[in-house]
Amino acid sequence: MGLTSSVTGHGSFEARLPPQPTSVAEARSLMRGLLGQTGRADLVETAVLLVSEVVTNALLHAGTDIDLAAVLGVDGLRVEVGDGSPHLPSRRRYAATAGTGRGLLMLESMVDDWGVTRRPGGKVVWFRISGPDLDLEDPVELRGDRAGRSDGRRDNVAVELRNVPLLLHAAWQEHAEALLREYLLASLDEPGGQDPIQMHADATDAIAVLEEHIPRTGVEMVADALMDDALEPGVSAAVIRVPVPRASVSHFATLDRAIEAALDLSREGLVLTPPTQPEVQAFRKWICRQVLSQASGARPEPWQVPADAVGAMVLPEGWDPTVVTRAAHGLIAADATSRILAVSAAAATLLGYDDPVELVGRRIVSIVPERYRQAHVAGFTMYLLVGRKPLLDRRVQIPALRRDGTEVEIELTVRSPGIGTGQSVLLADIRPARR
Repeated sequence: MGLTSSVTGHGSFEARLPPQPTSVAEARSLMRGLLGQTGRADLVETAVLLVSEVVTNALLHAGTDIDLAAVLGVDGLRVEVGDGSPHLPSRRRYAATAGTGRGLLMLESMVDDWGVTRRPGGKVVWFRISGPDLDLEDPVELRGDRAGRSDGRRDNVAVELRNVPLLLHAAWQEHAEALLREYLLASLDEPGGQDPIQMHADATDAIAVLEEHIPRTGVEMVADALMDDALEPGVSAAVIRVPVPRASVSHFATLDRAIEAALDLSREGLVLTPPTQPEVQAFRKWICRQVLSQASGARPEPWQVPADAVGAMVLPEGWDPTVVTRAAHGLIAADATSRILAVSAAAATLLGYDDPVELVGRRIVSIVPERYRQAHVAGFTMYLLVGRKPLLDRRVQIPALRRDGTEVEIELTVRSPGIGTGQSVLLADIRPARR
């Protein structure tokens, strides 16, 4: 590590830190040393927390050398953290239970001022804190403009994404970032192979390129709110053009591989982030391969929802399906992949099926009208990831799709009884809607 340090009358230091986990501890140590030498113990706790957060973000999202500088003056402490990523910090609106995405909100709440300055080959994130003795201006939000992003760089590949599911993209992004963070932690001590820090930085670069150009729908996935307005075609975009920097194209292959490897660990129970719906996994494969194939000259292929396959069922250990099959009322059970495990005769009749077995093995989307399916998959993904549960233990009236393609209004109440094995089974009570 090349490290230079100097102290002036008010105190300052500069350091270049390598893209290694030890750099976070080194940054904290430098900050404590500066504030200790200059008698500003009142700033230590806040400054160390903030520099740790910003340097960690640079480490994870850039994977380059990190330039750290701090100057202590009469108006407080100014800290600058530079890295080699062109992507500006992006504010997340993830759930309170999410394992990632709150760093920028924390920064905004604790500083007097902060911003981002672009520089050749990257950016500098800076913040200023004054301590309790000075009352500076209100905090300033992100100062780096969002214009001139990856599309402002010359060497781009023009990628055209067609029929893009916007709500599915938002759910996938949050799930992917959680998976990548845990996969990184699980990989740090693994010998050989690709540098896990660099792998994470490359994968998150691909996610950031997409985030800069794929718009949000305006539908908030709030923990206890139904997405009543999340209907097709309003949650999809016919065409989105994404100028992908040529240097970032290979990062989409890294993203695809990293998520697949992380999902393998998730299925084995080695990371906390759960596997997710087949549509979410298919979306990741589609969007990564669209970038890679179009970079090689292929024509765009629109997103298509994967066919719902009927497969052999594996019932959760210790769960008895007769609690459903013998029920006198409409009752459906589904597992964590949204696959139907058991159906009562009354539920099958309401949905137009002669035999309940016809529904077993299918996924819940098979009885969801098409205009609601993207919202269902996104909502179910967020339920598994962060406990988003607006339908649990709440009676709602919604349309259901019958076997013949017609719709029937039903009253639905979803429960999630524990079965004591770490697995989950969702039980849906359904009945005809009251007139």
